[in-house]
Amino acid sequence: MCMLEKIIILDFGSQTTQLIARRLRELNVYCEIVPYNKFPADDKSVTGVILSGSPLSTCDKEAFKLDLSPIRKKFPLLGICYGAQLIASEAGGHVEKGDSREYGRAKLHVSTKKDILMSGVKNGAQVWMSHGDTITVLPQKFTVIAGTDDVFAAAFHIDNEPTWGVQFHPEVYHTEPGTIILNNFLTICNAKRNWTPASFVETTVNNLKTSLNDDKVILALSGGVDSSVCAVLLNKAIGKNLTCIFVDNGLLRKNEFETVLSDYKHIGLNVVGIDASDDFYNELANIKDPEQKRKIIGKGFIDVFEREARRITGVKWLAQGTIYPDIIESLSITGMTIKSHHNVGGLPDKMNLQLVEPLKLLFKDEVRRVGRELGMKDVLVKRHPFPGPGLGVRILGDVTREKVKILQEADHIFIQSLREKNLYDTVWQAGAVLLPINSVGVMGDERTYENVIALRAVTSTDAMTADWAHLPYDFLASVSNEIINHVRGVNRVVYDISSKPPSTIEWE
Repeated sequence: MCMLEKIIILDFGSQTTQLIARRLRELNVYCEIVPYNKFPADDKSVTGVILSGSPLSTCDKEAFKLDLSPIRKKFPLLGICYGAQLIASEAGGHVEKGDSREYGRAKLHVSTKKDILMSGVKNGAQVWMSHGDTITVLPQKFTVIAGTDDVFAAAFHIDNEPTWGVQFHPEVYHTEPGTIILNNFLTICNAKRNWTPASFVETTVNNLKTSLNDDKVILALSGGVDSSVCAVLLNKAIGKNLTCIFVDNGLLRKNEFETVLSDYKHIGLNVVGIDASDDFYNELANIKDPEQKRKIIGKGFIDVFEREARRITGVKWLAQGTIYPDIIESLSITGMTIKSHHNVGGLPDKMNLQLVEPLKLLFKDEVRRVGRELGMKDVLVKRHPFPGPGLGVRILGDVTREKVKILQEADHIFIQSLREKNLYDTVWQAGAVLLPINSVGVMGDERTYENVIALRAVTSTDAMTADWAHLPYDFLASVSNEIINHVRGVNRVVYDISSKPPSTIEWE
């Protein structure tokens, strides 16, 4: 992989840094994300550099600073938001805190002077702003190539130098000319367009063969697309040295344990099913804090895997289907955590197995494309994401067998109804949530005081942002009636119409 020509993205902690990489990969260009202060010493394969945004301000003392002299002029350089402000301030320009944070849509006014970065960008095109600072004075030899009603230097170019900056975010889908701008920068970099699912499979399989050699690996199989694709990749690389372990933690969907084991028959994987539900229920008893639940479930998985690994001679590795959104929401270079994922934040400090995570730099849609490249069936490739901690984070409050049973039945009705009405593939993710409240109802002339189920369905492309799915009212009414009439203990169903941000897709 190190021999591939690549774009380097220097990460200053933005939540959208990986979106930059994702957009470049959509343009079939290989790229790598590295911390802002870890530019590769061997830069012979680097064809261009992008500086990401950041939650910090260049005006703050704790802001991430970087000497750009080894990069500027040597490589084509594009600064995005914080990156653009850093370029300007490092060159002697002025960046000031605004009276208010500029967040949301803006209209781009492209200057009459032609610039290759803005080639093909229409005047008045919508761009997405997300910053509290703004460039108020540009250094000498910096030329404005686009502005907005509120920002005079929304984009600039340094004269006679392959360096550009934009104060908006071309990587987010709300920026209409985002792909055009990034594609123009790749043209400036003379980047090769040879990064495809097929090339990822070939490179990853070769890397796995080299790094794992003849070692034995156990895989934490969940039944979802991530761990499934991970399993097929590893199976292609090491074959019989892979043992997949599917754990029933008591928090799976209805009939999921049996269904998943059946689905894997066509792949030819060596799968061992383990019923550890009693262990998980015992550890989760009376635990209400969502972070604590996630960590207990994560540790529970590791305990099972390490116990099973001891039964297989020579196991040295634990494989997981970790993908980038798992990592970015669990860890960041700023130290801020949104929530721990069992693949990341739930791991104990000391573990007897080494980790192998071949998908950790991919988004969900990229994983699906890789799965199709590997010849996997749609029943696995198109399956909705399902949280690693399972229904444990869709039951708000403490987890009991009775609550799981109620949620399984309600969730089953919702998911099956989506499939029957051909709506399943129109949403990114869907599921039911059991709320920690009861509500008054009337059934058969009798007063009831029972559980509330919230339905959640979202549309998305990468899980970094999501909107609530605008499902037909008649469909929601039918699902509500079905749940209330057939799931004992539920007398009210509500629908979640929150977007991400500010909400997350899962409630916990």
